Amino acid sequence: MALKALMLRKKIDTKKKELEALRAKDAEFEKRESELTASIEEASTDEETQAVNEEVEKFETEKGEHEAAKSELESTIEGLENELRETEKETETPAEPTPAPAARTNNKTTGVRAMDIAKRSFREMNIAERTAMMEREDVKAWLGEVRAHISEKRELTNVGLTIPEVFLGFLRQNVENYSKLYKHVTVRPVSGTGREVIMGSVPEGVWTECCGALNELNMVFNDAEVDCYKVGGFFKVCNAVLEDSDLDLAAELLDAIGQAIGLALDKAILYGRNTSANSKMPLGIVSRLAQTSQPASYPATARPWVDLHTSNIKTTNNTGVQLFQDLIVNAGAAKGKYARGGKVWVMNETTYTYLQAQALSINASGAIVSGMNGTMPIVGGVIEVLDFIPDNVIIGGYFELYLLAERGGAKFAQSEHAFFIQDQTAFKGTARYDGQPVIAEAFVALGVKNTTPDASMTFVADKANAVDLAELTGVTLSPSFDAGTTVYTAATTNAKDAITAIAEDASAKVTLYYTTGTTTKQVVNGANITWAAGADNVVKIVVENGNSTKTYQITVTKS
Repeated sequence: MALKALMLRKKIDTKKKELEALRAKDAEFEKRESELTASIEEASTDEETQAVNEEVEKFETEKGEHEAAKSELESTIEGLENELRETEKETETPAEPTPAPAARTNNKTTGVRAMDIAKRSFREMNIAERTAMMEREDVKAWLGEVRAHISEKRELTNVGLTIPEVFLGFLRQNVENYSKLYKHVTVRPVSGTGREVIMGSVPEGVWTECCGALNELNMVFNDAEVDCYKVGGFFKVCNAVLEDSDLDLAAELLDAIGQAIGLALDKAILYGRNTSANSKMPLGIVSRLAQTSQPASYPATARPWVDLHTSNIKTTNNTGVQLFQDLIVNAGAAKGKYARGGKVWVMNETTYTYLQAQALSINASGAIVSGMNGTMPIVGGVIEVLDFIPDNVIIGGYFELYLLAERGGAKFAQSEHAFFIQDQTAFKGTARYDGQPVIAEAFVALGVKNTTPDASMTFVADKANAVDLAELTGVTLSPSFDAGTTVYTAATTNAKDAITAIAEDASAKVTLYYTTGTTTKQVVNGANITWAAGADNVVKIVVENGNSTKTYQITVTKS
């Protein structure tokens, strides 16, 4: 019965999409009717009247067919929905309760099958399953808190409403629905600062006599250390939705959280940590390939760092068969000896259609066909299209060798800002991840049309917690100013200079302190500082934003 219900829902969704497409043409018919009305009034000769009559007859015929098609679809949908209701009634038998795991004894389970929840979306559950879920004590408490904060207009400060464990399966499913890469990478649940054990180079076995002694093999293990970074933000939900049933509320909230997290994950998996300003996120594949030297923070217990910026980043300017020959050869740089699955290729729509055009040929029937249909020709591997990737750039490799560390405890809370005029309530949603390509040589970045891939990518700025300076002027700094560099020296012959510090976020607080000898005093940002002779001049710039603080320092030598 469950399969039949699934098929009925699929048919209903398909028919509803067809109906929406027909309804979208209503405006076109209204426009044509208005134009014909004007033409009737303007017709002054017999010929013009005859021409208008023909157009009117044609219009009436087409509109009649259009309305008939809509009516037929509406009747079909109504019949399918009735059939679905009958089918679900037949399956409304109480599910057998499944005891909660020992580690989660505080969450009472009332007739919800864990396997069903893990593999099906919230909206696809039948009536009995959804009812059983909504009767859980933890779910009731969670939704009750949500409604309480809405009705009482209470604010949450540094407090989150933890999403019930039973909902986390749905949240992860929503993440997967909106993230095209989540299903391809290796996801590991961790807590705190985690380490994933990675095997080093696999040794070769030694041949010997059947009765001979075995040789000792040199097996090396490394680890990949993962930290904790938060992704999320706030979103607004229409109050009309919040006032509806618990089922609608839960579906809307989970869908919004999953969408926000999924979209951010894809970009981080490919381009995360591409600059010092984007350090609080997973390490992206292209960012790792583009590294030209070993980072200072590279763990000593990790696999030996290898420079891949020339061997695994390639470009070609060829077309047609030669283009795909180059792609095949360059794709060979992605080493898959630790992978069990195939390659995955990621590019934007423009690049994908360009490759399709280059793969065109004429088959035995004389039809024009393309050798690409969601997979990369010859090399193999599925293709995922992501619009944020630059034109003419292809990222590929064995994505199962990318480790995405996922931490439980996804949270959401009501925002302290209520959108009263828009009749909306704002909520915040967060989740925590880290990640990195644990076998970096398993990936390649390829460029077509003579494009050289690099790690350039713009991320949405973390303005809510930004503590970087946008400008630091008044003396000549060494090294040159960079928001990620906090310590500088400067030399001046002036008796006094005005140090001006401008924060990236205008709402951040910037405070300057000047120290000479044992005396420290606060100085006005942008005001002159009178220097002491020699190198005994230290200016500290403290940037504060919310709970975040960052300190810059300039040591000034007055000659």
